[in-house]
Amino acid sequence: MIRYEHSAEAVNADQLNGFFEGWPNPPAASTHLAILKRSDYVVLALDGRPVVGFITAISDGVLSAYIPLLEVLPTYRKRGIGSELVRRMLEKLRGLYMVDLVCDPEMQDFYARLGMKAYTAMIIRNVDSAG
Repeated sequence: MIRYEHSAEAVNADQLNGFFEGWPNPPAASTHLAILKRSDYVVLALDGRPVVGFITAISDGVLSAYIPLLEVLPTYRKRGIGSELVRRMLEKLRGLYMVDLVCDPEMQDFYARLGMKAYTAMIIRNVDSAG
């Protein structure tokens, strides 16, 4: 049974295997743990001890937030875990003027079903510094 946690304080790096599928330079588990612990908001999906999904947000806590990461392990996809993570995060961010997220075009329908609207964005990707 999947349970959801709103803190990464009790998580260890050994619980974070298999994420960042397809990334050219995926973050190490220790870096992933630092990302979770330093994010302003986090929601984790756990199946027993291992983390099977997560979402993070960075926010000023007043006006805006940005959701940089949503990941669900490949073997746990298509079970509603990603949708539940987004719902829980959007609930945490409710009341802020803007909640932004950048995604690939093939993911827009997923986020639209959860109440988000397609928009445009500008980005820089320093692939060599991700890990």
